[in-house]
Amino acid sequence: MPPIYISYLNRLDIDELKIADEEILAAIETSLAAQGRGDTVIEPRVHLEPGAANGHFNVLRGAIKPPVDRAGVKIVGDFVDNYKLGLHSELGILALFDPRTGAPKAIMDASGITDMRTGAVTAIGAKYLARKNSKILGHIGARGTAYWNVRLLDHLFDFDEIRVHSRREESRNSFADRLSQDLGKKVLATADWKSCLEGADIVVEASRLDKPTPMLKTEWIKKGAFVVPYGTMSAIELSLTDIMTKLVVDDWGQCKGGKFGSLRAHVEAGKLSEKTLHAELGQIVAGLKSGRESDAETNLLWHRGLSLSDIALGHAMLEKAERIGVGQRLRFA
Repeated sequence: MPPIYISYLNRLDIDELKIADEEILAAIETSLAAQGRGDTVIEPRVHLEPGAANGHFNVLRGAIKPPVDRAGVKIVGDFVDNYKLGLHSELGILALFDPRTGAPKAIMDASGITDMRTGAVTAIGAKYLARKNSKILGHIGARGTAYWNVRLLDHLFDFDEIRVHSRREESRNSFADRLSQDLGKKVLATADWKSCLEGADIVVEASRLDKPTPMLKTEWIKKGAFVVPYGTMSAIELSLTDIMTKLVVDDWGQCKGGKFGSLRAHVEAGKLSEKTLHAELGQIVAGLKSGRESDAETNLLWHRGLSLSDIALGHAMLEKAERIGVGQRLRFA
């Protein structure tokens, strides 16, 4: 048997790549379009709950046809209390494979990839579903994915006003300070949900709740807004979907099943179904379904997180790493 080598990229290697905002967005938009055209295979995520702590593992699987030409599996933890140990709440790995032989091609830190691709899906959703002149962003949550939500959204919209909130004061203040420094503009840390979200053009809910609690009030959402709720536990009222013009998801297969997700109650109540669903985001990106068609639309995107996004961004990072000589090459067999 000929020797088999794998590439290994740790978190420091991922940081060294200094992947640009445009590179992230391009990789994810390409994968969404491929999904919309049917050039992918995606399996709904599964969960492993070890019962040893307040958290669980997400296992995501998929494959993308050429030019990406990779299959992949990501295993990422979601452990709410990790901050008490000085750890990120989401730690994981991505494994990439040759889809024709099954040979492993790479093992990569997936924490940074998870954060970046999540932010990119939020931003690309806004590109197609938010008003082009959106100027106020309200963002709940300060975990790793939150940074990339705000950064990539601002890259596309150049907001006049950015508001952020999270449960812990020190967390929201440090988050606002970091964003202010990196974006070169003032970011306001608000003391409560209402002052963060009311009247915003784009609303992102990435909260960290222990159990479903309707913290986001439907009455705060103005007509014409774009709303992205994707917390693991629902923070929205059942009435939120009633005011929406278009309901969009990343993948209906995984949104309609499983116990977690911000719109789980809406699926169970029949408010989000195949009948009320407008499209998957990939269908819009591929030009098969319409995005926003007027400034009067109030639209919603619920994304659970796609293995395809992980695979596409991991592939782009791997290609860049090979070009600039970052990472390690390990013999597998």
